[in-house]
Amino acid sequence: MKVPHLRWWIAGLLFLASILNYIDRQALSILAPTIQADLDLSDQQYATIVSFFLAAYTVAYLLSGRVVDALGARLSMALFVGWWSISNALTGLARGALSLGAFRFLLGLGEAGGYTASPKVVSEWFPAKDRGIAVGLYSMGGAVGATLAPILVITIASLYSWRGAFVVTGLLGLIFVALWLIFYRSPETHPWLTDGERELILAGRGAEKDDLPKPGEKALWKTILTSRAAWALMGARMLTDPLWYFYLFWLPKYLHTVRGLDQLELVGMWKVFIAADAGFLLAGFLASWLIKSGTNARVARRRVMLICACLTPVSLLVPTVSATGSVFALAMVVALAHAAWLTSITSYIVDLIPKSILGTAFGFIAAGSALGGIFMNQAVGWAVSHFSYSVCFYSMALVHPLAFWLVWRFARRPWAPGSEPAPAITG
Repeated sequence: MKVPHLRWWIAGLLFLASILNYIDRQALSILAPTIQADLDLSDQQYATIVSFFLAAYTVAYLLSGRVVDALGARLSMALFVGWWSISNALTGLARGALSLGAFRFLLGLGEAGGYTASPKVVSEWFPAKDRGIAVGLYSMGGAVGATLAPILVITIASLYSWRGAFVVTGLLGLIFVALWLIFYRSPETHPWLTDGERELILAGRGAEKDDLPKPGEKALWKTILTSRAAWALMGARMLTDPLWYFYLFWLPKYLHTVRGLDQLELVGMWKVFIAADAGFLLAGFLASWLIKSGTNARVARRRVMLICACLTPVSLLVPTVSATGSVFALAMVVALAHAAWLTSITSYIVDLIPKSILGTAFGFIAAGSALGGIFMNQAVGWAVSHFSYSVCFYSMALVHPLAFWLVWRFARRPWAPGSEPAPAITG
């Protein structure tokens, strides 16, 4: 049996994995009031449990990429989704703060792996012109999952209790694992891949000529840790990803406490998620158009990133406008631009780094996201207590331009350990 456009079915599976990732991640926060009452947890205990997840998530980013490079995309994705799904289901068995924290720690260890395995899949299955679209598609799954999670989790909890909600959503992940193992093979060996599509994929790989022999453990980490590009890209993720966390977790609180919106009016946040969805895909299509027009793939990604870095500073205007509709409109622009940035920088990393070390290097770079998120939450809490939300919006206006400078200065030429800044090139 031959399946036309099989690579896009593979992208669809990555999209589904991303949706499940966010549903399992958000289940605790959605059900937090009920769980706290049932298990007699204080707010401080709840905060500690969330910190367990974030700590594990950060560590897992650093280590999971090594697992991806060692086991390959097929087995590692099955391992990570299975791990986090079982951990999520076990959450339904929690009897107190200690067990709940342990299960969420295990969840964090698994969830980061989904975002180190997915770029590896994209590097194997998609030529450069399609990578941005594929990355945008699975990245969009996070926003879709964030939108679906409250509906799904609350519905299941109302039917089977909060414990049942964790068990059911965990079982959904195990069903995905079965589908993944049945469906996924490498392009070289997949029996469902048409000859024409196989030729397209493999020809795209050959045109890049950027892969290296698989290094030993010591040489692998030396290659990554001595690369200015790796540190610059990690810094870029550390700077920019917190903007999304800020708009996701703090914007509703700002709208309520400063703008006076009630719970019903906060439903308007769906517009921000829709804008992010559009940004994830728009960046991929724009880069694809540039590449088809003859632009080098990395230059095309950087041009899209530059546009995004010019748009996100509209965050400055949020505290200055009076109309609530204007706040939402500005937030939508920022969300769209950041989502497009995330698609572009992820695709850029896939283009830049040799496939033999992509998983490990991507995990190292993406750890900046978790570290930045932890720092941002602490900084925002302090800034709001001592100053105002305005300081936060002003600060967020600076992060993408600074991150773009890091990429432009230190991560322009093909990957090399200890590489110096690249010579000037077009774009």
